[in-house]
Amino acid sequence: MPQRRSRVAPSAAQTELAAALAALRESLESPAEFPADALAEAEAATAAPPDLDLRDVPFATLDPAGSRDLDQAFHLERRGDGYTVRYAIADVPAFVTPGGAVDAEARRRGQTLYAPDGRIPLHPPVLSEDRASLLPDGDRPALVWTFALDAAGTVSDFRLERALIRSRAQLDYVAVQASLDRGEDGPVALLPEIGRLRIEQERLRGGASLNVPDEEVVRAPDGTYAIVRSSPLPVEDWNAQLSLMTGMAAASLMLDAGVGILRTMPEPDAKSFEAFRHQTEALGRPWTTGRYGDYLRELDRADPLTLPVLEAAATLFRGAGYIAFDGEAPKDAEQAAIAAPYAHTTAPLRRLVDRWSLAICLAVSRGEEVPAWARESLPLLPALMQESGQRASALDRATINCVEAALLTPLVGTEIDATVIELRGERATIQIAEPAVTASAPVPSTAVPGDVVRLRVVRADIAQGEVEFGA
Repeated sequence: MPQRRSRVAPSAAQTELAAALAALRESLESPAEFPADALAEAEAATAAPPDLDLRDVPFATLDPAGSRDLDQAFHLERRGDGYTVRYAIADVPAFVTPGGAVDAEARRRGQTLYAPDGRIPLHPPVLSEDRASLLPDGDRPALVWTFALDAAGTVSDFRLERALIRSRAQLDYVAVQASLDRGEDGPVALLPEIGRLRIEQERLRGGASLNVPDEEVVRAPDGTYAIVRSSPLPVEDWNAQLSLMTGMAAASLMLDAGVGILRTMPEPDAKSFEAFRHQTEALGRPWTTGRYGDYLRELDRADPLTLPVLEAAATLFRGAGYIAFDGEAPKDAEQAAIAAPYAHTTAPLRRLVDRWSLAICLAVSRGEEVPAWARESLPLLPALMQESGQRASALDRATINCVEAALLTPLVGTEIDATVIELRGERATIQIAEPAVTASAPVPSTAVPGDVVRLRVVRADIAQGEVEFGA
């Protein structure tokens, strides 16, 4: 797996960085602590026992190592020449009282925010990391999607039910990938097979929902911080296909019912495609023919240049938003990267909108009226999610900027080589190889994407997350 890691060594810069990151968290509108009434309500919350008992089904979860807020669990089995996929989602609607204190605080937060020195959860931890989380330590209520897939991986039928489940194993991506590479049997043995079939279905639709690289600031046990940039493991792509399949099923239910909320994204415009073509040429991996989704899927994950190509492709996945509707389906209902209507519905512990999708889909599946609280508050959701998305993006950008400034602090006054990635007027997005930093800098007027330019590091302000370069 292509990966780049740049570490800030213990020093005065490290101390300054820790203070800057703490200040970032304090500046957010979503405080880490929950109001007393929300905590009390969460402590008292209980879910009514579901009518359906699926505790005999050996569900398993698959998440990053150490996760506690487990939204999904799955069970995969063959069915004739096809498959049955059960996908259980944490039943957050069963624990959160509409109009209550937990609901009000969740609407204020919008989503869980992640920072290297801690996270700011959407729900009180007694729910998100305990009673509502699909941990393998007891019975949990869940909303279970059951899919019938044919031999080609096409969904021939599905249903949604409220059930009691019991997860048997908490798995993590790295260990599972290693196990699959060794050819071992287990609860994920069918995941590569089903995942690849679903990826092929996506290709046939014209989709391109390739997982773009992660850029994450991590804190080591010794207190040092590092930026880790890496491409997802194959098992992450296969697992993501289960979530995408569920999101498409949810969208179809809501569209048929004429009420719900979709996650949408427009097709990239010609300018974006042209810029991406230039970047792939500059990186020596030109996209010359075919659909961009096919080009991205065919990249060699072992190629060290795949990671910067995928980072450049992130510019094509812009403009995503939410459309709420009641009474008439929206005209622009498609999520372009998926090439189908799609809804966020598989992460209700960490994302506000999913609770609405699940409540609406369950009612539609049962032939019942959509809950009044969900219907009445639908118009508020796009703005709430946009605001929380902006907070999350701002936190991510500011965190990366602070760490990059810390990485470059020892190099102030020295010259470094940088590759021009994209021109922006008299400045350019540049990529430094070591430390692995992406930044904006002035470049010669003759520079073109792919050129290596010599720059002087003039200033690095950790607290402000600013770096200044000179030609």
